[in-house]
Amino acid sequence: MTWPNAIIILGAMIVVIILIGGAFSTYLDLRKAKLVSGQEEGLRQLVQRYEQLAEKTLDTQQRIAADVAELRTRTTAIEQILRTVD
Repeated sequence: MTWPNAIIILGAMIVVIILIGGAFSTYLDLRKAKLVSGQEEGLRQLVQRYEQLAEKTLDTQQRIAADVAELRTRTTAIEQILRTVD
């Protein structure tokens, strides 16, 4: 084997190693992007569930506030009836 052939073989090996490294790096970047995408989707679903829960909670609070107001009105009416009976 002559020196020019050895240099060509070493050069070819270096090019192959660089190409393999580039392909591996690209594979890792794609995998990372898929993982981040999956996490983002999970977060979107979590936010959506939180918003639904917040809406339900607000509706429930409004209904309870209305019920309490009605009970206060009834209590006031009962107190007035009791005062008139005395």
